[in-house]
Order: sequence, then C-alpha cells, then structure tokens
Amino acid sequence: MGSLDTTQTFWSNVEKYLMTTGVPFSPVIITKARGTRLYDASGNSILDFTSGQMSSLLGHSHPEIVEVVCKYVAELDHLLSNMITPPVVDLAERLARFLPAPLQKSFFLNTGSESTEAAIKMAKCHTGNFEIIAFSASYHGLTQGSGSATYSAGRKRGGPCTPGQLAFPAPYAYRSPFRKTDGSYDWETEMDYGWSMIDRQSVGSLAAFIMEPILSTGGILDLPKGYLKRLFVECKKRGMLTIMDEAQTGVGRTGQMFAFENEDVVPDILTLSKTLGCGLPLASVSTTAEIEQGCKEAGFLWLTTHLNDPLTAAVGNKVLEIVERDNICQRAAKRGAQLREGLIKLQEKYWCIGDIRGRGLLQGIEIISDPNTRAPGSDLGQAVSDRAMACGLSCNVVNLPGMGGVFRLAPSVTVTAEEIEEGLQILDEAFGYVLKTIKA
Repeated sequence: MGSLDTTQTFWSNVEKYLMTTGVPFSPVIITKARGTRLYDASGNSILDFTSGQMSSLLGHSHPEIVEVVCKYVAELDHLLSNMITPPVVDLAERLARFLPAPLQKSFFLNTGSESTEAAIKMAKCHTGNFEIIAFSASYHGLTQGSGSATYSAGRKRGGPCTPGQLAFPAPYAYRSPFRKTDGSYDWETEMDYGWSMIDRQSVGSLAAFIMEPILSTGGILDLPKGYLKRLFVECKKRGMLTIMDEAQTGVGRTGQMFAFENEDVVPDILTLSKTLGCGLPLASVSTTAEIEQGCKEAGFLWLTTHLNDPLTAAVGNKVLEIVERDNICQRAAKRGAQLREGLIKLQEKYWCIGDIRGRGLLQGIEIISDPNTRAPGSDLGQAVSDRAMACGLSCNVVNLPGMGGVFRLAPSVTVTAEEIEEGLQILDEAFGYVLKTIKA
C-alpha cells in the first residue's frame, strides 16, 4: 500500500465506487489499529485520541476482545431475534449489577441511533404522549426519531421531522447570554426561560426529555452542578420520562460508570452504545420493570435483524468484566486529570484556546480567533488538527455554526501516562506552528 501507484489506485477507487455521506474523507489511509495506535499505509504510527469513533474504550484490538470475537464467530454468531442465548442473558445480568435501581431490564441493539430511536418510541408508548424535548446542541443520531431530536447537525434537506419535537437551550457556559451581575453563568434563569418556552409550545402531550450528560458533538458541554437534578424535577412535574443517552460518556470514560452519576438522579431510560461494544456494533436500552410493563401493555414492538445478537453480547459482557476488574473508572479519572492539567497549561500558553471543559477522558478545547471578542476559530482549529495529524496525533475537531472549532479528545482508557504526555507535546507543537504561520 506504500507505493505511489497503489495509493493513487486506492483514491481512484474511492472516487469511483464509494458514495460520500456528507462527512469529508480523511486523507490518511489507515491499514492497522492496535491499542492506542493507528498505522497508515506508509507504516507511520499515529496516536489515536478519538478512540476510533469515540468507541474503542479499551483500545483497538484488545486481546481479550479479539479472543471473544474469534470464539463466538466460530460457535454462536447470529440467530433468529427471538432465540435468546446465554451471552445475551449474561450481559443483561452483568449490566444490571452496574445500573442504579430501579433500572433493571435491558435489550440489545447495534447503534446509538437505533437505541435512542427505540427509547423514544418506548417513552411514547408508555406515556401515550408524543412530544419529545432535546437540547439545542444535541446529537442523538440521524434516523427519523433520533434525527428529529438532534439539533446540532443533520437537520437540513431531510424533509419534515417527526411531529412534536421541541428544542431546549443547551447549557453552554462559555457562550450563554444568561449572566449574573458578576458575569458568571446563570443557568438557573436560562433553565426557567427554557421551560417557559416549552410550556408555551407544548400541546399538552409531553412524553420525554432526551439528553446527553455531556453534550459531545455539541461541543463537550458539561452540565453545571445541580442542573440535572433540577431538570429531572421539572420533567417529573410535567409527567414526562427522562431518557439519558450515554453513547460516548458511559462505561467509565468520564471517571464514573455513567456520567449521570455525577448527580443524585436516575433516568427512566438509559441508552448505551459506542463504548459498550469497544468498537463493535453493540448498543443497549435499559429501563425499569414498571416502564417495561407499560410498554408491553401498549403493544410496544421493536424488532431488528440483529436484536440481542449473541456475538456482540459476548463482547459487551467481556467489556464490562474488564471495566470492573481493571478499575477502569479510576484509571479514566487519573489519566483524565493528567490530560486536563496539560490542556490548562496549553491554554495559558496559547491565546487561541478559549475554554477547556469535560470530564475524565472526554475533554474539549474550544478555539477562538480573537481573545477579546472570543469570535469562533473554526479555521484555526482545523489547521491545528491537520498539523497534529501530520505530527502523529489524531484528534477530532467539530466545526458547527455559532461556536468555535472544538477539539474532542477521547483517548482509550488504556492510554498510558507517557502517551498522554506525547499527545500534549504534539498539540503544543501544532498550536505553536499554526500561530507562527498566521503571524508570519
């Protein structure tokens, strides 16, 4: 794959046969992934600070995961969806041990979009209502229901959304216009305003509020302390269910098993995906016995080709086993603190870093183009991202209207202290190089 002719043939075939879906292709051809490293067609090593698509929680090709895949692809891969196998029951039982009461009952799907789609339908079945609230910077997927509850991207050119979709102001402390007299973020008043708008828009059929405990695609927006607790109280007042989407935050990444555990709350429905399968297509929907019974009585139906597949369930069971055995939550908290400390030092050094936010091994860097106006710095952020990749670091930058370029840093929880330092050094070089280039 290293020769010029081979590379040219590769990109020629990409252009000829592969349809684009709105996401620009990376110019780097990856031929191998192992641990926290990617390797390109020329054999260059790249430190992966995105865990693939924020999914490879334990690193790429973890040997125990590989062993499980080999075993089950040879013995018990896929069956009729109504045939329940030991790996599925084992995963449901193990997951229940991590879930706070009264969450207890689970089923297993493939993707985050599918799990949030199912959760939304469950909420509608159980309540008999149809209105769904989501944050204005949300990302819950791009299928019909999940896409209708996604406001950060993907809403254009898709035709009408599902009826009953209502947006709630996302808590964006760095840029929110809601301020106290001392200039600090006034999330309480912002929340009051949000609910006043919901109460005016609702036709009286509120079913659920779907949320991320840290809005990832929306810019690594961590909810202020006390926010979730107050939000849950307001939902309960209105007879709504709460759906927690922990696609990127769940299974230990933030330093806790579930990021919502930062507050004294328990959602009515919890969805997991990316991190649960460690890069394989596995998602879960968990709820209470009461809600399951209500859905059953309402005639809830969710049937897909890969519902409760044994192979991926076996992988998820192994992931949870490793997370518990190897103290992954504590490891994520420790390495996350190291990463955060290094990022703060970079912020002190480079004026274009406007804000650092996140928890554990899910950190965000917001790039600005002017230190006085704090104008978004999307182009600057992309230039830094490109330079970092050229220097051997893969880090994702999200460029969305109304915000700066925000780096999402989410290395696998198996990342070493030395690799964190290596990543920080590359970011340091990338910021210095880009700012020097602009000045010149």
